[in-house]
Amino acid sequence: MLPDSQEPIHSTEFEGGSADSLTILLQTDEDDHRPVYLSGNFNNWQTQDRRFMMQRLTKGKYKYQFAPDFNYPEELVYKFTKGDWSEVEIDRYGNKTPNRFCQKTVGTQEEFVPRWRKNWLPYRPSQLPQVHLISEEFEIPQLNKKRKVWALLPHDYDTSDEHYPVLYLQDAQNLFNENSPYGNWQIDKKLAVMSDYGIGKIIVIAIEHAEKERIVEYNVGKTLLGEGQGKKYMRFLADTLKPFVDKNFRTKPEREYTGIGGSSMGGLITIFSGLMYPEVFSKLMVFSPSLWVIPKLKFSFLDFFEPMETKIYLYAGGDESETMVKHVKKFRKKLLKHEAAQSKMNIQLSINMEGKHSETYWSDEFPKAVEWLFFADRAGDLPEDSEEE
Repeated sequence: MLPDSQEPIHSTEFEGGSADSLTILLQTDEDDHRPVYLSGNFNNWQTQDRRFMMQRLTKGKYKYQFAPDFNYPEELVYKFTKGDWSEVEIDRYGNKTPNRFCQKTVGTQEEFVPRWRKNWLPYRPSQLPQVHLISEEFEIPQLNKKRKVWALLPHDYDTSDEHYPVLYLQDAQNLFNENSPYGNWQIDKKLAVMSDYGIGKIIVIAIEHAEKERIVEYNVGKTLLGEGQGKKYMRFLADTLKPFVDKNFRTKPEREYTGIGGSSMGGLITIFSGLMYPEVFSKLMVFSPSLWVIPKLKFSFLDFFEPMETKIYLYAGGDESETMVKHVKKFRKKLLKHEAAQSKMNIQLSINMEGKHSETYWSDEFPKAVEWLFFADRAGDLPEDSEEE
């Protein structure tokens, strides 16, 4: 029901609906440059599905017309978003809205959205993940070092008996630390919003970097940066840390539920971890990888490792450097040219031409990557509202 102060939409203000299909007309009081998408039970609740991007008629007014041959479910169930669940419609008080329903297949359905989430606000503190320090000095025998390692557990982990997918992330100092000098990804707040929409139930294992030795640890082999220790670090992740996590937390240990991610040099080590340990990692979150350090990157090692079904979310910003987007596109093309990988690698390329090399932009990309890597294939409705606290 529309707020008392809201005038209903008059169809004459829009281009009319079709007698052969359903037209959805949307009016919103709060509008900006972000496009509006339909997300629902007809597209597995994907939030950035260009097939269901609405046409902007004028400020605050949008239209979507289904194709005449569209295969309607028995009842349409849907929501409006501006790109992902961090930018989904909310009510005028900032609360989550219930799913929308429509049983029409022709004519016009008129809808109203008072507000949208933006910059992950507002979020419910009760949905924040549990931040658990695994160890101040976790042993890395492969490097003869110790490191601080964190686990971010679903907010209801202690009252649930569920087992969860796991995402291993590099550079923990910049993931949820409000005092980070370079800003942070705010993954705790984003997971809180995502959990409200049924897509945040994962365990994140965050490994702090080695400060001054960060580049050495994330550097694989001999590159423009010199000789790296990346192969030893990857063995730590696969042979030491993952078995510990699977033993001590309720994980889904199989490779199809295990991902790894990072940005910059952390993105580079993510690429090699996924390609050299395909039996461990099936989902790679690669943000702004430092491919420039390996200008003649080759995948000859794939001749010795049998590639497995792998999803790669590959992001780059156009305002990072003159070569970032070019290197990322070249990497994707070169990887898919490899005969052994062509049928195994599912790569989602995301380019933001205004994106800079910073945590702010990786933060914005994080939920989109999590959704596509872990939840894009889910079926059924989103959960209905739980009781607000």
